[in-house]
Amino acid sequence: MSIRSMTGYARLRCSLPEGELTLAVKSVNHRALDLHFHMSSFFDPLEAPMRNLIRQHLHRGHIDIRCSLSREAAQQGLQVNPALLDAYQQLFTQHPGLGHPNLNEALRLPGMLVETREDEISDTLQDAILSTLAAVLADLNLQREREGSSLAAQMLDYNSNIHELARQVRGFREGMLPLLRQRIETRIAELLNGQPIDAARLAQEAAFLADRGDVEEEVTRLLTHSAQLESLLKQGGETGKKLDFLLQEMNREANTILSKSNNAGDYGLRVTDIGLAIKTGIERIREQSLNLE
Repeated sequence: MSIRSMTGYARLRCSLPEGELTLAVKSVNHRALDLHFHMSSFFDPLEAPMRNLIRQHLHRGHIDIRCSLSREAAQQGLQVNPALLDAYQQLFTQHPGLGHPNLNEALRLPGMLVETREDEISDTLQDAILSTLAAVLADLNLQREREGSSLAAQMLDYNSNIHELARQVRGFREGMLPLLRQRIETRIAELLNGQPIDAARLAQEAAFLADRGDVEEEVTRLLTHSAQLESLLKQGGETGKKLDFLLQEMNREANTILSKSNNAGDYGLRVTDIGLAIKTGIERIREQSLNLE
């Protein structure tokens, strides 16, 4: 299945023996599948099968479904309320002084004319409505796939840039480690205030602390997450929630890289700039991923 956006709109109008059917479906982003029906009580028996059909085509999004059936007056028909008409005629029979019944006046009485309309949806009409809904959903998904493809292309560009920036950080690593060791040794010497200490032990402790400031593990994980993100976007399907988790992990690695670059001099400043650019790219991907199914 192609990657899809959660935003789209589709509408279809068709003529049926029962009247003109209009069906429209609009979707926007949402954490789950949230269905909202906007139609008269006449369609209530169809809500359950319509829900089942929609779930077969859509998996996430706030969905508005509008359905209406416009009937011709001749199809709807009008008939006289027999009980009310009989009561009207009896009134003149019982009270001759009222004159003779007037049909025009009788028809103006509230409730005298009633609309004849089937209150039950026939199997034929139900099949036609569900078939039309399936066509609308197919059209909606085509739109969502086109937009999803565009969003995926943008996110792949951002991710490619993140991958390159992470490799640049790895390139600065060789220059950062000696500088970190030197600064740590200097700091330890200041704290000892001239007291003697074994040079080998000092070098060992400095190397240990410098390794803790090394960004190699974070860069490796960031590159791995970046490759996973690219794979998700290219394989398609329901990727929105998976991307959300993956982007949280990428952001965590970027934050750790930034925190470790504080004491690395000019190299650290350059890594900080790159780390901020990585976080900007991650945020841009996150904003786009919110619209994916």
